[in-house]
Amino acid sequence: MNYQEALAYLDSLNTFGIKLGLVRITRLLKLLENPQNKYKTIHVTGTNGKGSTTAMITSILTNAKIKTGMYTSPHLVSYTERMQIDGSYISENEFADCIRIVKEKVEEMITEGEENPTQFEVITAAAFFYFAKMQVEYAVIEVGLGGLLDSTNVIIPEVSVITNVTLEHAERCGGTLEGVAEHKAGIIKDGVPVVTAAKGIALEIIQEKAREKNSDVFVAGEDFTSEFKSFATNKQCLTFNSGMVGVSSTYCLGVLGEHQIENSSIAIMTALILATNEKRITSEGMQKSLSEVSWAGRFEVMQQENEQIMIIDGAHNNAGAEVLRRNLDKYFPHAEIVFLLGILEDKDVSGIIHHLIHEENVVVVTKPDSNRAAAPKKVAEMIFAKQVEAIEDIDDALKRAKELAANGKILCVAGSLYLIGVVRSLLIQQE
Repeated sequence: MNYQEALAYLDSLNTFGIKLGLVRITRLLKLLENPQNKYKTIHVTGTNGKGSTTAMITSILTNAKIKTGMYTSPHLVSYTERMQIDGSYISENEFADCIRIVKEKVEEMITEGEENPTQFEVITAAAFFYFAKMQVEYAVIEVGLGGLLDSTNVIIPEVSVITNVTLEHAERCGGTLEGVAEHKAGIIKDGVPVVTAAKGIALEIIQEKAREKNSDVFVAGEDFTSEFKSFATNKQCLTFNSGMVGVSSTYCLGVLGEHQIENSSIAIMTALILATNEKRITSEGMQKSLSEVSWAGRFEVMQQENEQIMIIDGAHNNAGAEVLRRNLDKYFPHAEIVFLLGILEDKDVSGIIHHLIHEENVVVVTKPDSNRAAAPKKVAEMIFAKQVEAIEDIDDALKRAKELAANGKILCVAGSLYLIGVVRSLLIQQE
């Protein structure tokens, strides 16, 4: 099986859709001799921020000379982005080989009369197998959806991380904020410490689940915190404090964004917990790794040769759109903003527009690279702004948005990962 054949096989699994539950993945991993048990793990969930928090924790471990795998989803351009070791993507050949091996076990399951695993279950099993094959010491695993019934929830981690909890994917997680919180709290295991930035009723549910599991809970804003000091170009300077563990330090973070302040505090607290048994993790190493960390497509500042500033952010829900708007106002308070916007039709389109777009902005609406994309003209009709245009083709829409953002304006690309992945590739090709 080559890479293209692996992609074709994964595409064929889309017919099985999203099916939460652990029966299929448990059987599949057993046939693979449970690779997920051959290294230590950190499990990360949350409505927003789980990807960048995963990247920060991974960076800290890698910088400590610990061989570390990272599993995230979805990808922006290539499936190989989902599996990394020490900052390097899995090769296309290795990816194809892992999918081939998992496919053989899937066929065994079908022969046994078992239900066919979903695409995400197959990719998850392939990632766990790859990390075991490459003999990583740790793997930082990002949840795909929810937590309780997510395919990744077969691991017993060293630390369970729940970044935050807001109302998304509620239809699959109980229909309410409480239901979503129950699913996120589902990653908590017996005696495994929990680090979270959840608030309100969601925090109460997490704390109750932790009590049931006899797990310590470390809460952002109560047990630890990071505060903004200043920023320049692509870095911001912050101060971390935790009276609980007696740590106070200043550090620079290699990504901008108000939300990344809290995410970095979660990563530091997680690393401090790990450091009680893992002496390779040091304060100096954490500072270096956070300064160098990057996370593509999340308030990512890209500067073109003509010094035009472009911000790429996959804000695809109300919470993400609200955070993106706050970040734009915080870090670029006097700039004129041109948006290149593309939203999926199954999202809260009006809510995203309400949180993100101000009437003085200019907006070009385009069609994300997905069969779930909302029609640009329909989205444009919902926007009240200084100037709104609808252009279906992403390449043409990007050219037009760059024209409108000339002369010192900021171009912000947002609304869907299926848009920013394509735009980011186009920008890199143009460098």
